[in-house]
Amino acid sequence: MASESDSVSEKNQRPNEVLRPYKMEDLSKYSTVQSAAFKGEGDDVLGNSVVDQSIVAPPITEYDKHLEELNGQLKYYQKQMGEMKLHLENVIKENERLHGELKAAVENQLEALPLGIEMKSDIYVDDETVKNLQEQLHLANQEKNQAVELWQTVSQELNRLQKLYQEHVTEAQVYVAESQKQKDQLSSFQQLTKQLHVTNENIEMTNQHFLETVTEQNVEIERLRKQLRQTKTDLRIASAKVEELTKMTEESQKQMKKKEEEAASAQRREDASDRRLQQLQTSVKLLETRLCVAIQEANQLRAEKTHLENQTRDLQAKYNELENEKYEAILRARNSMQLLEEATLQKNQALLEEKQKEEEIEKMRETFSQVVQDAAVRTKKEITNTRKLYNIQISRLTEELSALQMECAEKLSQTERVMKEKKAVEEELEKMYREGKGSENLYRKLEEMHQRCLVAERSKDDLQLTLKTAENKIKHLEINSSEEISRCQEMIQKLQSVLESERENCGLVSEQRLKLQQENEQLRKEMEDLRKIALEAQKKAKLKVSTMEHEFSVKEHGFEVQLREMEDSNRNSTVELRRLLATQQKAADRWKEETKKLTESAETRISNLKSELSRQKLHTQELLSQLEMANEKVAESEKLVLEHQEKANRLQRRLSQAEQRAASASQQVGRRLAVPGCQAACMGRG
Repeated sequence: MASESDSVSEKNQRPNEVLRPYKMEDLSKYSTVQSAAFKGEGDDVLGNSVVDQSIVAPPITEYDKHLEELNGQLKYYQKQMGEMKLHLENVIKENERLHGELKAAVENQLEALPLGIEMKSDIYVDDETVKNLQEQLHLANQEKNQAVELWQTVSQELNRLQKLYQEHVTEAQVYVAESQKQKDQLSSFQQLTKQLHVTNENIEMTNQHFLETVTEQNVEIERLRKQLRQTKTDLRIASAKVEELTKMTEESQKQMKKKEEEAASAQRREDASDRRLQQLQTSVKLLETRLCVAIQEANQLRAEKTHLENQTRDLQAKYNELENEKYEAILRARNSMQLLEEATLQKNQALLEEKQKEEEIEKMRETFSQVVQDAAVRTKKEITNTRKLYNIQISRLTEELSALQMECAEKLSQTERVMKEKKAVEEELEKMYREGKGSENLYRKLEEMHQRCLVAERSKDDLQLTLKTAENKIKHLEINSSEEISRCQEMIQKLQSVLESERENCGLVSEQRLKLQQENEQLRKEMEDLRKIALEAQKKAKLKVSTMEHEFSVKEHGFEVQLREMEDSNRNSTVELRRLLATQQKAADRWKEETKKLTESAETRISNLKSELSRQKLHTQELLSQLEMANEKVAESEKLVLEHQEKANRLQRRLSQAEQRAASASQQVGRRLAVPGCQAACMGRG
């Protein structure tokens, strides 16, 4: 039993020693996480801490496997102890029955013997009884020495088991302190999630601001288009007036020249307005690119949110595992107390049945390894499937954005073509006006040119409608992104509620822990009482042995046979124990090799994680630079909007001035036409 308990304690200490450096590293890393969160560097450290926690997972799983194996061994020992108790009770009853039967048989024989034979055989019986008594005394002394040795070994095992219990209690206290630290870390993580919520809200505000600026610019573009249409209607009216004035005299032709000059100035204004439209189109392109950048940033923030959610889930799982370990430690303490009570009675049979236990342990290890491999394969498959789905979604979005950009480019090229055709038509009109020939061919050409202008305007309106549809699609995509962000926020709120419920469960578990500690103290007191009772029972047994030495003389032959059988069984048990010790030593060597391999793999993972840290820092710096560029572009767009507003006001003023000039010109023409009419009337009267 001493060798078994030593091996169990060594197995308990090895995983604890393997886990201690990881625990210390986790505590230092959590402290760095908290300090970085107060300084504003929470995002980087969170990612690093989660990656470091992935290193601690394999030793924790091995520790859990070891604990489950030990629990199985304890349950098996308990079953064997119950069976041993029943067997011992049966053996004691059989011994008492045989003793009574032998005693009755001897008494009947003594009563049956005659007196003469008794007198002659007294001397012979006295010699035999003396020899028997000497042998019995010798055997009793040997049994006494063996009992003393057993008592000493049992006392040593009791002291050692008490030490192990104290070590388990200290480990439980350490686990309590670690759980409190993890609670503090959870609170710090919640603060970091709140900060992320605030940043997301700020990003949403900036997106809304961009949308408002885009809508304002669209309104300005529509207003300028209306002004262009009004100017075109004015030009048509002026061309009709020009056709009427060609039928007039040379004086009207002079007035038409003046009006042609005014039309040329109006065309210049139209050219300026067209240039303004081109500038607005370029600004619209810039805003579209900014929107694309903003959408990419929103996607990155979503990915970071999912990463934080996975971190919170991992922390919850680890917290549950720690609680299970604490509960198992308490169960071990109870089981160790029970083993102290029953170890003195079940030593021999436990040694015989250790072979079966080792076979069962090997089977359990094989099953555990298979389960772990299956779980790893399943997790890998799930990860690959999720990655494929997200990559497909990203590719679809990129294809849609590229298609929209191509459509916008095609539409802009079509508008430029229409503007070029319009300029060509206007140049032809100017040439026709300069030639000043009032033939019918010129009127036909003018009408054809007007029809071409109308067709060009219709195509331009169609292109504007297509642009509006593209803008509506972009708005729809932005609305979908905002809805996804709101869904993510709801998921985070649900996770926070789950965390609060788990905190309440932790409080209940701590109360149960206190109750269990009180029960352990009561069990200790009961153990001390049982020890006292055992000592008293030993004293009474010694007295009974001294009184019953004479009665056991008849049973020597049977006991000698039983002793020989027990010696054979002891020899077999020693051989089996030696073989078990050899197997345990081999298992210990395997554990050492596995720990070395784990340390090497952990070091490689740490180096990889450090490289990933440096990459992530560079990525954050690039994102910050992109944010600064975006802010600068926003300021430039605001300046451009102000300049557009000033230019639009100037165009409105020029249009009002042109309308006033046209009205004054029409009044002058009417007056000049009235003067020759009056002169003709006077001549007719004369």
